[in-house]
Amino acid sequence: MRRRSIEHTYRGIAFTTVLLIAGLTITACDSNPDNTRPQQRGDHVLVPIAGGQAEVDTASLAITGLVDDGARIAISDGAPGLGAAGPIRITGDLATWTYPDKGLTASADAADGRLRVVLHSDRDERLAWPVTGTDPAAGALQLPRGEGLSLPVDDPFWNSPDATLIDNPLDLTAGLTMPFWAYRIGDRGVSYLAPTDIGTTLTVNSVGGKLRATAEHDFAARADTRDYTVTFALTDASPVAAAKDYRAWLMQHGQFKSLTDKIQQNPAISQLLGAFHAYLWGDGRTPDAIRKMRDLGLTRMWLGYDAGDDPMTREAIDAAKQAGYLAGPYDSYANAQDPATADNPSSRWPDPMWPTGCVHDADGKPRTGFGNRGCYLSSQALAQHPRLLDDRYASITANGANTYFLDVDAAGEFFDDYSPQHPMNQQQDRTNRLSRMRALAEDRKQVLGSESTGAWASTVLAYSHGSQTPVSDLLWKAERDKETWGGWAPARAPRNFFQPAELPAAVAKAMFDPAYRVPLYETVLHDSVINLDRWELPYYKLPQQQTMRALTSILNNTPLNLVLDQEQLTTHGAEIARLQQYFAPLHEAAGTAPMTDFQWLTADHLVQRSTFGDGTLTVTANFGTQTYEDLPAGCVDAKLETDNAPRRLCPGA
Repeated sequence: MRRRSIEHTYRGIAFTTVLLIAGLTITACDSNPDNTRPQQRGDHVLVPIAGGQAEVDTASLAITGLVDDGARIAISDGAPGLGAAGPIRITGDLATWTYPDKGLTASADAADGRLRVVLHSDRDERLAWPVTGTDPAAGALQLPRGEGLSLPVDDPFWNSPDATLIDNPLDLTAGLTMPFWAYRIGDRGVSYLAPTDIGTTLTVNSVGGKLRATAEHDFAARADTRDYTVTFALTDASPVAAAKDYRAWLMQHGQFKSLTDKIQQNPAISQLLGAFHAYLWGDGRTPDAIRKMRDLGLTRMWLGYDAGDDPMTREAIDAAKQAGYLAGPYDSYANAQDPATADNPSSRWPDPMWPTGCVHDADGKPRTGFGNRGCYLSSQALAQHPRLLDDRYASITANGANTYFLDVDAAGEFFDDYSPQHPMNQQQDRTNRLSRMRALAEDRKQVLGSESTGAWASTVLAYSHGSQTPVSDLLWKAERDKETWGGWAPARAPRNFFQPAELPAAVAKAMFDPAYRVPLYETVLHDSVINLDRWELPYYKLPQQQTMRALTSILNNTPLNLVLDQEQLTTHGAEIARLQQYFAPLHEAAGTAPMTDFQWLTADHLVQRSTFGDGTLTVTANFGTQTYEDLPAGCVDAKLETDNAPRRLCPGA
């Protein structure tokens, strides 16, 4: 049982028509190759990009945007300690130069309207670059933590230690859900994308009371990270402009798979449309509880249970299927413990997984597992024994489960394993995880989900629990307070799920203040992965955030996540049914459509509007305390293109 989830060169071509990047429409170059070819001016390289030119100072790697209207934007400051740059060479569409003192070779070119810079190192070292947010006109920083944040650069809270953001390196595979960040600079923006995410971190610092973000890359031969790529795009000032840019990049590189395509390959995935998600405990796993959900009017549900010693019976699974629900286990391949003393079945592995299958550090010692339990289990060790996973799957789905949740595989925490029996680097670890998730989703046709799914895993999964939550590190401290948060007893209804709790003010502000949250994840992946909050933060766990979370669910067209037993169904069942019945037709209509627009309608950012598809669904949510036009505070209006008038929900009423 999960105790707490892990915290944690494509050449450009000439353009022929019009390029749309992040909402910024630019008349593109014609077929003349000179229009995409870099030019040299002294020790600077000028690269044509959508919206203007990027000027790279090869002496320092500082980058300036020369916008078509004559404006200049500081895209990045230079990198320290590069030493003297070698001569610039331009061959075709590519400019190259070197930094001999650092063993670096650099190249710059135009790639689909973006500046692309690739650095190759001939040695193991670190480089802090790009250095962003230095333009005096920088107004807001966008970060894909959870669904996404847009932070005013001079906001006192986010510049303070209370927010636990500054001076805290964020791994691009685990600390962020997608490997990009962005700044609004005046009435335009800049998007930064690091496709070489493994080995790269992003650190936000407070400099002069303003937020600056600096990436840092580890060049390492064993890690296969000797190449470092960053792309830069000029965008408009929309808070989701960078997400639109990244979505375009994914599609250009064949790394996007739509939910529609997934449903065509596995029609059972369509049962997620309109469904709320719920983990079941105790008597919530019984056929009687399933019938009660149906009698309440819950038309669609995803039902999960931990892979403990008391799973749902075949009779209960059959009842769920008859109700039109999906039901299946939570499982984890991340932990191994001594089978004689393991505290949960998912950590019990037969020989030779314990203890030889553990991840080993560079000193040859097993890496202690999460929560000081057992060890982290090497994906390479498991890959060498595929029969173990086959047997495990057969056992855990013998009750007929028609959905599967594989914890943390998609969360982006990768390991270097120095065991001589199953060595791997983080690149191989990611490959292994993708392979075993693909086997579940494509070969076994399971409706597959995972935790806090990073974009790198989005092509193989149908849903994600946790990618919507912009976690503050202070949350973990709050969850360790057993008195206020609750512990793991009683087993049939653990208090840490069922006991209502009040978040400390800083945690509530960092995670759930709607003025800061923006749907970056939904802009990129709404029509690919169904996204929810974390499982240990079910809807009724946080009473003070209920209205905000219900409005966000409708605004983002994403389901609520619950924990249920018979008592919860008796207490909250009617309200859950009211919310689910409001949500279901909206999600059924627009769940496979992209989020095409997001706007703040008021200066305080508390009235927000989202659009899906070509007007398929339009949602206006009022998170404020005053009526906006005719929309009361704490209410949401949703209008399908077939509706004559909006559908209103006031969840707190």
